[in-house]
Amino acid sequence: MGCQSGRAMNFELTDEQRQVRDAFARFCDERIAPQAAALDAAHEFPRVLFRELAGLGFFGIRYPEEVGGSGLDLVTFCLALEEVARGSVSLAGCAAMQSLMGTKFLHMLGNADIVERLFKPALAGEKVGAVCMTEPNAGTDLGGIATRARKVDGGYLLTGQKIWVTSAPVADFFTVFARAGEEAKLTIFLVERAFRGLAIGRAIEKMGVWALPTSELALDECFVPDTHRLSREEGDGENHLRKLLAEIRIITGAIAVGVARAALAEATRYAAERKQFGKRIDRFQAIQLKLAEMATPLEAARQLVYYAAWLKDADRPHHKEAAMAKLFASETALAVCDQAARVLASYGYAMEYPVQRYLRDVRFTLIGGGTSEILKLIIAKEVSGG
Repeated sequence: MGCQSGRAMNFELTDEQRQVRDAFARFCDERIAPQAAALDAAHEFPRVLFRELAGLGFFGIRYPEEVGGSGLDLVTFCLALEEVARGSVSLAGCAAMQSLMGTKFLHMLGNADIVERLFKPALAGEKVGAVCMTEPNAGTDLGGIATRARKVDGGYLLTGQKIWVTSAPVADFFTVFARAGEEAKLTIFLVERAFRGLAIGRAIEKMGVWALPTSELALDECFVPDTHRLSREEGDGENHLRKLLAEIRIITGAIAVGVARAALAEATRYAAERKQFGKRIDRFQAIQLKLAEMATPLEAARQLVYYAAWLKDADRPHHKEAAMAKLFASETALAVCDQAARVLASYGYAMEYPVQRYLRDVRFTLIGGGTSEILKLIIAKEVSGG
């Protein structure tokens, strides 16, 4: 497979990658999909399935064996995540947060105590991690982050407000981005739930991903000891974060592919069973065209996601491809879920069928890793060399 930059890709899954994919496909079919509607209705963190994912080694796929992980690559992780998302986007969101943003900075920057007491238990599903970046006036614009960290004896006092904190109601620790030092640059801190001055705010009611709890979080002169400043030096937070952005976009693309696959499968199943005018509706050309129009861009999105992941694993330039993958996969997934609802017609609007959940949940993938508009600007800059 070639690409516009001329870099060749010999993409064939290894036996190990197939085994991982198949294991999580079975887990989706046997454990996640049968419970997905009930999890959604309960509006609760899917703790049982979360711990079962930990038991399968999901949270440690990307981490080295010496800290309890499997030491596998991003392609393998995306294969597993896609299958989880096929069953439940809520669970996939929880799992992705735990596997990357919720634990990555602890592994990269945490001391031995933090690794043993928080990071390793998080890989085992015994602790839940979250990341706090977004604020009322700071989303894509990292420059708008206003949370401050004031140096005091033995540590820092953090003051500010965070919103859209995934898993906040159940999290045991939070990676917080705040401004520190004379130049007020972004610095990374680890805040444990028991720290005084930390308060979990109101839950945010959302259109979809109802089993993925999201809340506000307030820091009121929350004391964080020096040992919990994850940044090597004040002000290096943005550099660390930017290194992860491409990976965030790629895995968001994998989630989008997973939910779109579920929607296409449901539309195909329904069309084979539903009869009108004396024959199955998948025998009507109008429905056949819809299925083709769903399947083709979905396959293209999947290839783009895995190409971007392959580039990352090969340590090749991949930021443009990551942005393309997330943009195309999320927009394609939205279109596929919408077309699936049209195939089901009135039943696509009924709560008893999963398509309405796919259509609600898929919008989650439009947000994480940057909006489509921001991604287009990033891609245009890369293409033009501007």
